[in-house]
Amino acid sequence: MIRINQIKVPPEHTREDIIQKAARILRVAPARIQKLQIVKKSIDARKKPDVYIVYTVDVSVADQDNVLSACRGKAGQVQAVTVQAYQFPACGSEPLQRRPIIIGTGPAGLFCGYMLARQGYRPILLERGREAQTRLTDVERFWQEGVLRPDSNVQFGEGGAGTFSDGKLNTLVKDPLGRNREVLRILVQAGAPEEILYEAKPHIGTDVLVNVVTNLRRQILDWGGEVRFQAKVTDLILEQNCVRGVKLEDGSQIESPVVVLAIGHSARDTFAMLADRQIPMEAKAFAVGLRMEHPRELIDWIQYGAGQNGHLPAASYKVTARTASGRGVYSFCMCPGGYVVNASSEMGRTAVNGMSYSGRSGDNSNSAMIVTVTPEDYGGTGPLAGIAFQRRLEERAYAIGAGEVPVERYGAYRQAVLIRQKEKASNNNQGNIPDHLWEMDQQTGSRISADYPQFAPAIKGKWRMAAVHDILPDELNEALVEGIDLIGQSVHGFADDNAFLSGVESRTSSPVRILRDNTGQSTVAGLYPCGEGAGYAGGITSAAMDGILIAEKVASRYQPVIE
Repeated sequence: MIRINQIKVPPEHTREDIIQKAARILRVAPARIQKLQIVKKSIDARKKPDVYIVYTVDVSVADQDNVLSACRGKAGQVQAVTVQAYQFPACGSEPLQRRPIIIGTGPAGLFCGYMLARQGYRPILLERGREAQTRLTDVERFWQEGVLRPDSNVQFGEGGAGTFSDGKLNTLVKDPLGRNREVLRILVQAGAPEEILYEAKPHIGTDVLVNVVTNLRRQILDWGGEVRFQAKVTDLILEQNCVRGVKLEDGSQIESPVVVLAIGHSARDTFAMLADRQIPMEAKAFAVGLRMEHPRELIDWIQYGAGQNGHLPAASYKVTARTASGRGVYSFCMCPGGYVVNASSEMGRTAVNGMSYSGRSGDNSNSAMIVTVTPEDYGGTGPLAGIAFQRRLEERAYAIGAGEVPVERYGAYRQAVLIRQKEKASNNNQGNIPDHLWEMDQQTGSRISADYPQFAPAIKGKWRMAAVHDILPDELNEALVEGIDLIGQSVHGFADDNAFLSGVESRTSSPVRILRDNTGQSTVAGLYPCGEGAGYAGGITSAAMDGILIAEKVASRYQPVIE
C-alpha cells in the first residue's frame, strides 16, 4: 500500500479529481490505481478566500516497488505503509465465576460492554436512565415543558451525555495500539457515516447518535450480554477489600467480582456513595464558563472568507487566550450550525451544553468559552469539593434565569464585569450593576461591526434575558472578558457586543478522579474506574477508548465466564 499526503483539491471536487491528482503524484496513469482509500480529509483555509480540501490517501498499484522508486524525491509526500488492525489481547487464565458488571451506558460503558460481549464474557450493563428513544422523548418534553426527569435527561440514559451533543469524535489521546480507529470502525458498523473514519474533525450529530447507541446495545444483546435500564446502583458489596457485587435502588443485588465504574461526570450521588465507602478519589481540575453564540454565517465568513459557494460545511473554530493573571481561556465543544441546550440533571440547578444535528444546518454556531479551575478555586476540601462548586454555580444560574436558561449579550456582560472590576479596584465592592445592562438589545451599537447579522438565541429549552454576569465568581468573569477581547483582536467580529452568552457551562468534564493502578483497578480489588466520570477521558472517543482499555484489563486476567 502506498500513502500519499497533501493532495489538494477545490471544495467542489469529485472522487475522480482525487484519483487524477494521486496518479500525477505517482507518475502513473489513473487506470493503474487499483484501489484508493481516504485516510484523512481536512480543510485548508489559511489563504482565504482560496480554500482547499486536503486529503491523505492509501492507494494500491501494480508494481508498487518500481512506482515508489520513481517517487524517491517525494519522500515527505509518498511512502509505503502497512496498515495493522487493532488486536484485542488474549484472554487470561483465571476463572471468572460471575458475569462482569458495568455501571453506565455512556461511551465508556458501552464500548467496555461491547468488547467483553464480543469475547464471550456476557457482561451485565446497568443504566440508571432509560433507553435512547424513550430518553429522547423525555429530553424533548423537558425542553418544551420544563418537566425534568432526574434519571432520564441530557446527562443520564443510554449513550450518556455525549448523545445530546455535537457528537464530536476527534481526540488528542495518543493511540499506538489503534483503539481510536477501532472505535470509529465500530461506530460505522452501528450506523454512523463512513466519513468519520477519515474526517480530520469527525462528528455524528445527535439525530444519528440515538440510532447508533441503540444498535451497539442490540449487538451486545446478540452476543449474550444484558442491558438493564432504570437500574440505579446505590451501593457496592465489599468484602475484605474486594468487590463482590452491587446493590440496586429497587433493593435487589447482583454478585460479581468485576465491577466497572463507567458512571459519567454527572453521577454526583454515586460519587457520594463511593466517598462514604472510602473508595480512593481526589478532586481534579476541570473548566467552567458560558456558551457563546454567533450567527453561523459570521463564523463561516471568519473561517472561509467571502464568496464561498455552498460546498463547504458549517465552519468550526478553536480559539485560546492567556490572561495577564495566567488563566487560560479557550473554546470547548464547538457546535457549528448548532444549539445551546438546557443540560440540567438536578432540580433547582441549571447547566447548559452545546448540540448539533448531523447536518449542522442551524442558524447559529456556538461553543463554550471556559476557564480552567483547580481545587484551590473550589472553596472547600476533599474529593467532592469540585462537585459542590459546580452545584453552587448551577443554583445561581437557575435563580438568575428563574428556572430557564439565562442569556445576556456580550456587550452588556462585558460592561457589567468591567464596572464591578473598577469598583473593586476603588475599594467600593458593592457590585451595583445598572439594571438596564442585561436588557441591552440590537439597537446598542457594536464595538466592532456596525452591520453585525441580526439573530436570536438558538436554544433547546426555555430561556430568558438575565444577568449572566452574576453567575460566575468575579475572577472567572474577568478572565472571560479579557480572554474573549484578546481573541477578538485577531478574530474580527468574535468579541462583538451582540453575541449571546448563556450559562452555566459546568459539566465540561469530571471534577473527580477515582484512582486506579496499572491493572485498571482501584485499591478495592475488582473495581475498575473507567471513562470520563472516573477522570480518565474527555469526550466521546477518549471515553470509548478507555472503555476498550478496561475491557482489555479484565480480559487479560480472566477467562470468559461460564455459568
